[in-house]
Amino acid sequence: MMSTTDSAVAAVFDEVTALAATLRATGPEAEERRWIPDENIELLDKAGVFRLSVPRRFGGLEAPVADLTRIVSEIARAETATGWVSMIWASSAWVPSLFPDAAQEEVYAGGSVRVSTGFTPSGTLAPTEDGAYTLSGSWGWISGCRGADWALLAALLPGPDGTPAPFAALVRVSELSIADDWHASAGAGTGSSTVTADAVRVPAHRVVSLLDVLAGSTGDRSNTGATGRNYAFIPFFMALGASAYLGLARGAYELFLDRLPGRGITYTSWTDQSQSPVTQVQVAQAENKIAAAEALQEAWLRELQRHADAGTLPSVEERAAARGRAAFAIELANQAVDELFEAAGASVIMRDVAFQRFHRDMRGLALHALFAYRTNQEVHGRSLLGLAPDTLFL
Repeated sequence: MMSTTDSAVAAVFDEVTALAATLRATGPEAEERRWIPDENIELLDKAGVFRLSVPRRFGGLEAPVADLTRIVSEIARAETATGWVSMIWASSAWVPSLFPDAAQEEVYAGGSVRVSTGFTPSGTLAPTEDGAYTLSGSWGWISGCRGADWALLAALLPGPDGTPAPFAALVRVSELSIADDWHASAGAGTGSSTVTADAVRVPAHRVVSLLDVLAGSTGDRSNTGATGRNYAFIPFFMALGASAYLGLARGAYELFLDRLPGRGITYTSWTDQSQSPVTQVQVAQAENKIAAAEALQEAWLRELQRHADAGTLPSVEERAAARGRAAFAIELANQAVDELFEAAGASVIMRDVAFQRFHRDMRGLALHALFAYRTNQEVHGRSLLGLAPDTLFL
């Protein structure tokens, strides 16, 4: 249940919960077309999901991070690909609030917006004579690009001495080309295709230092201070990302329980699987891992909000901990789904059994570089041992 006192945000949660069965039924279609159904986007837009990260001054809901995570988790509980894409859009749509007012006025003009992100600086920016830039390059694995309004893309811009530095550029997706190259065994419905920019003109107000974005400390944004919505980007993104995995695990758990009535265990005397002590232990372990992950998430959400309310930014140690704990929660969720898969019987591999899609998507999406378990434990462990985290993505 939502804990927010904002009735408009609570209404979004209630709408999303009511859509669960409808969204879940679209899973096979999303996999088949390698992109979530347009109807899902329309339903979530109508529910207000794409207004959640938009500042109130533009007609948005400006929801706090804890409410964002609960709503994203609820979408992922219903349908994996739609949950993942919604997570990307909700987290990325917050980032333009770090840009100058002129950029915010463009991106947030409609009050509802979908933004996809590519933070690997695989493009280049070149200054123009009139003070703007041209953006060229290709970015792979851009989840949600087929339904996004804007893309936030990292590119290298040579400095005065010729040394390239990473910057983030906001461009309209309509100015990009999208390759039909997303053929994946997991996350198949996310439409995470490659996008390409061919000398796209980008005004200066839509280009910001990537390091400032990652730090959450861009100096010229108008909403600085203790507004309660100024988060450090990577901890914010880790929180939103973890919420998708936790929702997916909850959905898998529900699907497992839904299949139990009337099922026995083949080649044994068990005619009711729920009576088997082995199954009972497996279910308990899975549920407790999910519950532990959710409890861990609640702790770092409180820390994120504490800083936002005070107008402060997390320390390097706190940022490293956010990465380590989010990835640990994701690993717990991953283990829980694996546990249930082992208990589900061979029939679970059939395509008409929704659980197998949740399992495949969990296993595949858990390989995402920013959410990878061991990478994040290393970052956290280095910090705990007094060493530099050795990454800019904090």
